[in-house]
Amino acid sequence: MLCARGRLLVLIALCSVGCAPDVDLTKGLKLDVVNTGWYDMGVVNGQTKLVPTVIIKVTNASDQKLRMLQINSLFRRVSEADEWGSALITVAGSDGLPPGATSPPLTIKSNLGYTGSDQSRQEMLINSHFVDAKIELSAKYGSAQWVRIGDLPIKRELLAK
Repeated sequence: MLCARGRLLVLIALCSVGCAPDVDLTKGLKLDVVNTGWYDMGVVNGQTKLVPTVIIKVTNASDQKLRMLQINSLFRRVSEADEWGSALITVAGSDGLPPGATSPPLTIKSNLGYTGSDQSRQEMLINSHFVDAKIELSAKYGSAQWVRIGDLPIKRELLAK
């Protein structure tokens, strides 16, 4: 059982974490799109696999350090409302992303994509059945709620490895 002093220290610690001002991530984060396109995953189960991919940098435009900053990504085909793939990445862990700081390039790849066995990678991109994709990005820090921070089209081009 915690003594009174121990309970007080725990309460102070909890308040210091939860009492930081809220940051509106739609204004407090700046996305810099380095590139979008289709990443060659190589041969998977005997077939060439291409997955939609985005490379971004994230800048903390707020005046607060953002701890446990994460981005959740939903990939969709542009002609469909259903989720086609997803990815969750950590931008900054417990050390946080300080005000004005920019993350290194972050690569976000879908877990799903297109496969082909008798076409080159370039031929796959011009196939009549190929449907373009987009990515919807949401972010959160700490225990805050997810906030939509951007939608990006995926260019129909191969990304260099």
